[in-house]
Amino acid sequence: MNLESKRRQYELVDEAKRRGFRDIEVIDDDLGRSASGAVARPGFERLVALLCAGEVGAVLCLDASRLARNGRDWHHLLELCGLVEARVIDLDGVYDPCRPNDRLLLGMKGSISEFELNVLRTRMLDAARAKAKRGELRISVPIGYIWHREVGLGLDPDLRLQKVISLIFTRFRELGSARQAFLSLLAEQVHFPRPTDGRTLTHVDWPLIRYRNVISVLRNPFYAGAYVYGKSGKQMSIVDGRARKSYKHRKPFEEWEVLLREHHEGYIDWAEFERNRKLLAANAYGKTGDVKSGRGGQALLAGLLGCARCGRRLSVTYTGRTPRPVYRCYRFDMTPPKCMRFGGPRIDAAIAKELMRVVEPMAIEAALQAEQMHMDTMSEQRRIIELELQQAQYEATLAERRYAACDPDNRLIAAQLEKNWETALRRVQACQARLETAGTPTAAIPAPDFTKLAEDLDAAWNAPGVTMRMRQQLVRALIVDIVADVDETAREIILTIHWQGGQHSQLRIRKPKTGEHGCSTSDEALAIVRSMAARWSDKDIAASLNRMGIRTGQDKTWTAHRVRSIRNVRDIRAYKSAEKNGEWLTMSEAAKLLGVTHYMIRRLINDRVLPAEQVVPDAPWQIRASDLRSEAVATALTRKHRPCRNDVEGQIPMFIEVSEGGAQ
Repeated sequence: MNLESKRRQYELVDEAKRRGFRDIEVIDDDLGRSASGAVARPGFERLVALLCAGEVGAVLCLDASRLARNGRDWHHLLELCGLVEARVIDLDGVYDPCRPNDRLLLGMKGSISEFELNVLRTRMLDAARAKAKRGELRISVPIGYIWHREVGLGLDPDLRLQKVISLIFTRFRELGSARQAFLSLLAEQVHFPRPTDGRTLTHVDWPLIRYRNVISVLRNPFYAGAYVYGKSGKQMSIVDGRARKSYKHRKPFEEWEVLLREHHEGYIDWAEFERNRKLLAANAYGKTGDVKSGRGGQALLAGLLGCARCGRRLSVTYTGRTPRPVYRCYRFDMTPPKCMRFGGPRIDAAIAKELMRVVEPMAIEAALQAEQMHMDTMSEQRRIIELELQQAQYEATLAERRYAACDPDNRLIAAQLEKNWETALRRVQACQARLETAGTPTAAIPAPDFTKLAEDLDAAWNAPGVTMRMRQQLVRALIVDIVADVDETAREIILTIHWQGGQHSQLRIRKPKTGEHGCSTSDEALAIVRSMAARWSDKDIAASLNRMGIRTGQDKTWTAHRVRSIRNVRDIRAYKSAEKNGEWLTMSEAAKLLGVTHYMIRRLINDRVLPAEQVVPDAPWQIRASDLRSEAVATALTRKHRPCRNDVEGQIPMFIEVSEGGAQ
């Protein structure tokens, strides 16, 4: 450091003694502080306080402008010296601020010094900016880059570091969320370098990756091969009546001073950086904008639906005793404030069904590609662990050499070197264990069979291990946007789907009527109950519905009581005679029509003279009206003295008839 100016300022004590001063006080509280007026200066404030108290006879300085680098403080100091008749002394002479000529000279010295400093500062900044516009200014670069003496800016030669940075971009490309990428990398125990001294990359540590490492890599344009200068600026504020300057305030993308694309080798291209920047901005919590990444929850289309009337994103609310998602567009600055509102489960099911229909033709190809991506991910994880192991082995070898080169008698140093060697060896063992674990598949977690999943997409979509966040990510991988509208006349929800690749399709979904809730029985279940009610019992119907995997509106299994309740509510009769169309009759109606008793109708049925049907045993008889007009029924009703029974051929009579001639 250049300390000559500091020494010359302290030598002013001798100058004061030479001029006859005895009580001398040195004020050096402001060493290392700028005199521009943007920072607090306790030494200068103490000098002003002493001047106001009349305890200062003269102010000595190496240069008159050294006391203040701005006109406000300098002229304020001169005014105070004039009021208390204090002198200002420098190496050029003694000045009396009470005299107009001396006051004018001191004011000119201050103005010239301030002007000189501004010219020097402007000249240096212009030179740096001109060099930056050529991409030659060696500014600080992010982790993963270094300045080479010959070729300039280039990639860091550390392969492990390069692999970690590339993995961050790959994981963000897959998940579409910086936080989800961070959680994924943290679960895999990925490490990220950090300078040991916090500044230079001469020596680095490798702690576990943090969220700020991920977000800083994704937002930095240097990784896209662009040279950027002037990304941040300064701001001025007034604090306690004094101007305060603060730095490192991020500027908007459009206000960057220098942006040179394709300046050096990048980890990604500029188009991908633009996509990442827009996606990060859209994912910002609580901000309106484009489609956000999947965040989980119960709504499949959260953040994906747009209003066809006002263009805003539909929000998600949860209502009911068992909370169910509801999509709505609600604004306080509109008349009326509510554009639309509709339930979520029906819409989500329709979009999922449409998604399966679109994906089905290419399911096998997608399964093979997914399997290849899975293998690439496993290979990347193994490669990173191998690089960590190489680094750990090198550090262990280096620690061993240092320990071997140490004098054994110097126990103070040898003990520490031995401890460092043991720590390096433990790190090697940990990396070897991780490598073995990554190379050996766990028996409890079998590798996914993508081919079988492609054969049954519905089973894959509804698998227990598939979370709502995964389904949302799949939807966003295939769908760009969905515009929703409601046709109140037809009571239909109209969904216009914008697919990836520019294709469009439209779905029209029936909107439930007022009072029709999401727990109502499905149309499929009602159709089955109607078709089976006339032939089967409620218990048999419930067993059939359960075998078919159809659930009740409340997602429960079927019982005979629940089937009977549905029939009563939906007015579904279990017998044909209940239709009252005259084709089928009950026993009472048949007896009334023939003018006989119930007993007579039952005897005709038991003797198989009158055809009748029962749904199940002990159920009411059902009689076709046309069978009452048959000849057999008419003949049976004309018999008055003998029972209406049919003679069975070959049957031996119990009693032998005796002729009138007498016994033989």
